[in-house]
Amino acid sequence: MAQIPSHVPASSPPSLSAVVELLKPITWFPPMWAYACGAIASGASLGDRWLPILLGILLAGPLLCGTSQAVNDWYDRHVDAINEPHRVIPSGRMPGHWGLVVAVAMSLLSMAIAALLGPLVFAAAALGLALAWGYSAPPFRFKRNGWIGNGVVGLSYETLPWITAAAAALGGTPSSTNLGMALFYGVGAHGILTLNDFKSIRGDREMGINTLPVLHGPQNAARIACAIMAVAQVGIVVLLIQAGLAAGAVLVGLSLALQALCMIRFLGDPEAKAVWYSAAGVGLYVTGMMAAAIAMRTSPPSAALFG
Repeated sequence: MAQIPSHVPASSPPSLSAVVELLKPITWFPPMWAYACGAIASGASLGDRWLPILLGILLAGPLLCGTSQAVNDWYDRHVDAINEPHRVIPSGRMPGHWGLVVAVAMSLLSMAIAALLGPLVFAAAALGLALAWGYSAPPFRFKRNGWIGNGVVGLSYETLPWITAAAAALGGTPSSTNLGMALFYGVGAHGILTLNDFKSIRGDREMGINTLPVLHGPQNAARIACAIMAVAQVGIVVLLIQAGLAAGAVLVGLSLALQALCMIRFLGDPEAKAVWYSAAGVGLYVTGMMAAAIAMRTSPPSAALFG
């Protein structure tokens, strides 16, 4: 097993920059974007509920997503020592058990903020935290299987934030179309997450983490990822057509067509092009998300009120 440097005394608290690096701000975008899409798709007036919506975006991104990153880095510190030794824990800049301390503290802070936003948001946040810990921590460690782990993260990063935002904006349960969109985009995120696994195939194989590239090989994993993303967005197009939102269906379909062109290049050399596709193809994917949300906003809001 790879050794983690210990040149920093374990009792020394990490620097603020090390804590921020552990929480990985660059990863906060997907759940924050999904939350914004859910709020817009609700069709509700956002002006009267701007504070809960802003707190919800804070909860979805820096708090819950940041917590998941801290948890993941703590339990992945040995595999990161192989794949990415420059990361904050294996490099020694987050010494001792401080990575775990930060993860627990962020979990508690997340639940405190969620409690301010009502019982539905609190329940969604609790589920998201349970999935975040289960993804990385034993005995579950969902990430050991790419099919299960990526599904868990897709649900946490896309589906739950979208539904939670729509519910918070409406003060009730979103429409079935809105719920269906949240589910499809969460499923599509499974493929997006597979893209991240191409950079760590060697270390994952050594540590027994069965990502899709490890299980099926890079080429087949790339095909699976593209198929999942495409099928999920076809589902979105169908939902929009059923809702009578033809313009939104056309925009999402156009986004998917452009992604298909990017997929052709990605499939030519998945390991070399995974990072490129993560920028180009995924950028188009999230643009389609917002197009679908704006289209949904033109339909009448529908909600079952709760207390």
